[in-house]
Amino acid sequence: MNSIVKTIAIAALLLTAVPAAANTGDEKAITLSQLPAAARQTIMTHFPGHKVSIAKVESELFSKTYTVIFTNGEKIEFDGKGRWEEVKCKRSAVPASLVPAQIARYIKANYPDCRILEIERDDEEYEVKLSNYIEVTFDDKFNVIDID
Repeated sequence: MNSIVKTIAIAALLLTAVPAAANTGDEKAITLSQLPAAARQTIMTHFPGHKVSIAKVESELFSKTYTVIFTNGEKIEFDGKGRWEEVKCKRSAVPASLVPAQIARYIKANYPDCRILEIERDDEEYEVKLSNYIEVTFDDKFNVIDID
């Protein structure tokens, strides 16, 4: 009898866990008006005149991320609050207005002929990829911590 109760309890647990797992990682297309206000403001400020090909939201169990891809292939990713996390520009430079001044000065001084094609940030560091294929990583105080 005790093993039957355990079996039923385990089965019930598995049945509730499967739908929860199925709801993670859902990605769907959205309109620009469905982006967080901060994300919309970033697009209007730093990418004026760019046409949006698609905007998407990916829902995880406890968070959301937003991706906007422009018709020229450039892409920007935002966290759930609309703060940009990653910008990828294949043929052109990342808008200078998005690059922190300390990083821009370092790149200009050390790689004057290069453009920043990608920039990624999190709470602890920034990583930039240059047009000469070098990647420079900065800590949260803008000190260089790695060069690949």
